Parts: sequence; C-alpha cells; structure tokens
Amino acid sequence: MNIKSTTVIGIVRNGKAAMAADGQVTLGDTIMKMSARKLRKLSGGTVLVGFSGAGADAFALVERLEEKLEAFRGNLPRASMELAREWRADKYLRELNAMIAAVDSHHALVIGGSGEVVESPDGIVSVGSGSPYAIAAARSLMKHTRMGPLKIAREAIVIASEICIYTGGKIMSEEICELKKP
Repeated sequence: MNIKSTTVIGIVRNGKAAMAADGQVTLGDTIMKMSARKLRKLSGGTVLVGFSGAGADAFALVERLEEKLEAFRGNLPRASMELAREWRADKYLRELNAMIAAVDSHHALVIGGSGEVVESPDGIVSVGSGSPYAIAAARSLMKHTRMGPLKIAREAIVIASEICIYTGGKIMSEEICELKKP
C-alpha cells in the first residue's frame, strides 16, 4: 500500500519563524492516525523542523540535522548543506524516503532526498501532500494581511486540509523569535 500523509509549512516573517503541520497519517485510503506529531524544535529551540515521508526515515534525518546544527553552532544553512552532502554520499542515507522543512528566524529551507537544499526567497517552505495548497494560502496571507507567522502557518494548514484529502486531523504549531544578543 502507498503511504501518503502530511502537510507541513514553515513561515519566516519579521524576525519570527513558525511551523504548522496537520496530524493525519493515511495508509492507502484509510486514515490511521489524526494526531501525529510532525514538528520538532532543535538547536536549543532556535530551529524548527517538520518532516514528511516515512516516519523512521524522517526521524533519522532529523537526528542527523540536529548533529550538524550542534557541529556548526546553530548555523542552519551550513548544517543543512552538510546534511544534504552526507545524504547524497552515504549509501544508507540515500535510501531514506523523507523531506525536511527547516526554519530559523532568518532562513526557510527545504532539504530533499536527492541532496538538494532550497532556500525560499519569500520565507515560506512546505513539504508533504498538501504542500502546494499550503504554500498558495500562505503567500496570499503574507501579501494581503499583517498576520504573524504562527497565524499564517496555522491558517495555511486549515486551507490545505479543505482541499487535500491527505491533510487533516489535529493541527500542531510552534513559533520561535529572533534571539536578542545581550
């Protein structure tokens, strides 16, 4: 059976970053779970990640990203590039079926299974089945409202869930703010 699930969206706006994800997991045409947790805070709470794909594969990649963030002192772009490079070079990692969206207060990135790292020019990233719908909703909200990133991310998931049959369930969200230096 084909496993499809997940819509995760990340937004960076005005020194804040947020992510939201649906909780639905499906197996074929059956909803298996409505409250899956697809978001994690990394690097002391300064980075948010969301993932899609096979759960165990996604967890393995998130753990690797966390190691890279530690090695590069929280530098998300550098850690992401190193993870992607390792992902392409390592025979085991190349077999993993997952994608990661990652945001900090300045960057929004998608890290893909074929070794790509794409930084969003507009501060919006998304992975998963309902990704195109969530991105369209978020872009419109960014352009036509003053909503903060958390509200935009949550609303984009709601809109995606009204269109994509693989998006639904409990919406979970997280937000981080730019750290002020003492």
